[in-house]
Amino acid sequence: MTDVIIREKAEYHARTTEQMDRHLAVPLWSLRQKIALTCRVLANEGHESALAGQISARGEQPGTYWMLSFGLGFDEACASNIVLVDDDLQLLEGDGMVNPSNRFHLWIYRHRPNVNAIVHTHPPYCSALSVVGKPLVPAHMDTAMFYDDCAYLPKWPGPPIGDEEGRIIHEALGDKRAILLAHHGQLVATGTIEEAAVLAVFIERAARMQVLAESIGTIKPIDPAIAREAHDYRLKPRAVGATFHYFARRILKHEPDVLD
Repeated sequence: MTDVIIREKAEYHARTTEQMDRHLAVPLWSLRQKIALTCRVLANEGHESALAGQISARGEQPGTYWMLSFGLGFDEACASNIVLVDDDLQLLEGDGMVNPSNRFHLWIYRHRPNVNAIVHTHPPYCSALSVVGKPLVPAHMDTAMFYDDCAYLPKWPGPPIGDEEGRIIHEALGDKRAILLAHHGQLVATGTIEEAAVLAVFIERAARMQVLAESIGTIKPIDPAIAREAHDYRLKPRAVGATFHYFARRILKHEPDVLD
């Protein structure tokens, strides 16, 4: 009988990464198309709140940003209604009104050069945690992507249309990818729009899991070393891209106009 092969776990991580890089290709959508797809995905996931919430991404030129034209819901987003603005929210390209609540995004972009995309929404379970003053508690493999990577702002500074709100939120976020905002909602700030979309989906699922778990008992913490391993595993770039592609495929089956 052949001996069972046993290797260090690091070897399997390396193999998985290499195989993901070879097999998990993502279509070459434009940045505007990816933003529109992100809007539709989050609408489908229950994140829409009429005109509340924003999705943005850095433009090709320094100090420029793409975002959905104000007055449209996430479910109405198309590549053609994603507009380009400057660092003072002045319209540079496209038709429509610039969303004034995107000003606090600019504060994050200015202080976090590694951030290229931001998603802020008011989904029900994140909002439920925010109104009772509970930070997110990642305690499951599917939520480990937020382990030691989700900040909490305990006091609501008001509607984020001014510079003071931007300063408060970016300082509370620090160097983390995600944050729960008291009496408000959630925000994720990441290196790619794909990662922002995936984290936005899963932070709401994490909040829902937490609400359900706390309704039947006390959440048991997970081992920090294992949690950090799971965090990095779930955030492998190709895995994130493939997850985004999966969500996008579900949208494109019924809403192909999103790419127009």
